[in-house]
Amino acid sequence: MRLKSRRWAPTAPAKDDVISIGEVAARSGHATSAIRFYEDEGLLVAGRTTAGHRTYRRHVLRRLAFIRSAQRVGLTLDEIRELLDVLPADRAPTKAQWGSLSRAMRRRLDARMGELEQLRETLTSCIGCGCLSLRSCPLSNPGDGAARRGAGARYWLGDDPDEVIAETAGAAQ
Repeated sequence: MRLKSRRWAPTAPAKDDVISIGEVAARSGHATSAIRFYEDEGLLVAGRTTAGHRTYRRHVLRRLAFIRSAQRVGLTLDEIRELLDVLPADRAPTKAQWGSLSRAMRRRLDARMGELEQLRETLTSCIGCGCLSLRSCPLSNPGDGAARRGAGARYWLGDDPDEVIAETAGAAQ
């Protein structure tokens, strides 16, 4: 579910709780274009002044810090959105809500770490040549599915690795 830019709850926030997009950018280290993008993606909620300028509640800085951290460990925007959905969009989260998000992120990170460990263990058979069509490559080309699409480095030529893997899995059944 994507949040759309909307006004705050009926009770007006304290004046010192509302900051401009420029202040958010300066405090968070994000470009204003990134902040607007995150708003469009439903990760942040902005209010508007009577002149139409974006304003944000101060708690948005915590959300932006979380987004940056989550991206740094490789989570997608969809994964980040899903995690942030447990938090209220229009106010600072409670300790319990933040704990819920933290537990969910820990599970996500544990799964990702397992995937990375498996990847690390299987890399020894890869010579790193970039052909991506080795018959023995369980990472990029299980069952040499890419060879069914033609000669050459199929992924570099634009074939979708997920489609090749799905086709290989379908052919094996």
